[in-house]
Amino acid sequence: MFEITKYFLPAACFLLITVFFMLLPDLRICKLGGGARRMDRADALVVAGVTIVYAVAAFMGLGNTASPESFVRMENETAQLGLDPDSGAAAKLMIFSGVGIGDYSIDYTGADGHNVHLADLEQGHGDVLKWHEVELEQPVTGGTLRILGRGNVWLGEVAAKTEDGETIALSASHPALADEQALCPKRQTFLNSSYFDEIYHARTAWEQLNGVYPYEITHPPLGKAIIGLGIKLFGMTPFGWRFSGTLFGVLMLPLLYYFAKKLFGGRITPAACMILMATDFMHFVQTRIATIDTYAVFFILLMYLYMYLFVSEGRLRDLGLCGVSFGLGAASKWTCFYAGAGLAVIWALWVIREARAGRLDFRGFVKNALFCVVFFILVPGLIYYLSYIPYGVAQGKTNLLSRDYLNIVLDNQRYMFNYHSQLVATHPYSSHWYQWLLDIRPILYYLDYLADGRTVSFGAFVNPVLCWGGLLALFVLGYLAAARRDRVSAFILLGYLAQLLPWVLVPRLTFAYHYFPCTVFLALALGRCFDLMERNVRYGKLYVDGFALLSTAVFVLFFPVLAGIPVGRSILRSWLPTWPF
Repeated sequence: MFEITKYFLPAACFLLITVFFMLLPDLRICKLGGGARRMDRADALVVAGVTIVYAVAAFMGLGNTASPESFVRMENETAQLGLDPDSGAAAKLMIFSGVGIGDYSIDYTGADGHNVHLADLEQGHGDVLKWHEVELEQPVTGGTLRILGRGNVWLGEVAAKTEDGETIALSASHPALADEQALCPKRQTFLNSSYFDEIYHARTAWEQLNGVYPYEITHPPLGKAIIGLGIKLFGMTPFGWRFSGTLFGVLMLPLLYYFAKKLFGGRITPAACMILMATDFMHFVQTRIATIDTYAVFFILLMYLYMYLFVSEGRLRDLGLCGVSFGLGAASKWTCFYAGAGLAVIWALWVIREARAGRLDFRGFVKNALFCVVFFILVPGLIYYLSYIPYGVAQGKTNLLSRDYLNIVLDNQRYMFNYHSQLVATHPYSSHWYQWLLDIRPILYYLDYLADGRTVSFGAFVNPVLCWGGLLALFVLGYLAAARRDRVSAFILLGYLAQLLPWVLVPRLTFAYHYFPCTVFLALALGRCFDLMERNVRYGKLYVDGFALLSTAVFVLFFPVLAGIPVGRSILRSWLPTWPF
């Protein structure tokens, strides 16, 4: 019964999406409409309502707001912790590791002077910013624990526990190691510890803030600097290092509404596009993890919005802001260069269109081209160059005009290129670009088996309504762009292809989250179809509302396995046999 039911839901969902597209009018004679529209009070209310509801869901259960923040550098350092003999026998330790790679040796000296080796703890690159439960080889009462650190490791907190989980009072030679005992959890979870690539990016954000040369240098620095803003506001806590990404995820919603408003006009279609993004699994999960992908997608959305405003309204100000957005995105992650290639194609098509219409002569072309050189090369180059200031500070090379600072920037470009071009690795949850199109292989970020048989798990994949419906919408847009010369459809299609096609040629390991930038254009592609329904089909608005409602319903059904809420065996988690939940 379970096997039959678990395939019924995805089949029904795909059937409803197919029926929606069958209701599209004859594309040869439909009114395309579109064009710029002004925002009014009703638009503001819609945007505020959806954004607030989403923000509550996104920030709820994001992570602990308190965590050990005082660290001791334990490089060949020994810390001594006295155990209160009246608190019981210590059977295990809960240790919060900071940054760095190395290991710890834990020994014990009793009141009689007898020495015993109790445990070892390795702190690899995947063990940072996490609570670790260390079982001692034998219970010990009173006396002194000695923790010897080897390697460049930072230690945050040590708590001694009895077999029943009671905390034993400690007196430490390094007070910072026993000053936050109340924060010790019963066990490690994603709420109190780092997970997936947070071990790189949250760590690097802390290192950049504290003048330490970063461990993770395979991506430009700006994304980690933005993560650092959340840490500055809320401390080096799970909530703090995830705050900025979640905030940027919230801010994407009003941006997308405004973008859709400019593309299509009206209110129903922009609201539906916004809801599609708000209820997308990838958007929700990916923006709640402290990685840099969120900032790349945010700036891609921003740069395409400004480019559309330029090609439709002709203001150089918008073209300049597009270039600034490109610079900020490129300084966050190189995938924004793919978006830049798409922008270049759109700009070239605009030049051809304006020249054919007699609105752009040679002098005007030269002026515009020089403007692009300034705002798409020089300004982004300056932003990119300045983003390396934390690297310079860590190495004591703060003269931005010096050869030493320049070499820091250039050396990192060579390192990043060699790393990504020569990466040879395997991963159980990797996927190819063609699998992203149909949601075939999500990447599992977190999996925890609870004692009561329930599990906590979540990963990155697209809401099937957006993934499957958006893919069908792209074919509609392809027809409109080719047969009807529809510029809006062509614009959206170019944005999507600019983010997807480079991955077709990339031989290195790839994951489902690399499809994240494409989801913006999937939502807009569906928006174009919604616009056609509104303009050309009786009760079209109801169909659009129904599609948005379907996406919301699927999101609500999946919410427990997106937000890390413990659940039992669920048919909603196994729509496809390749899903790893």
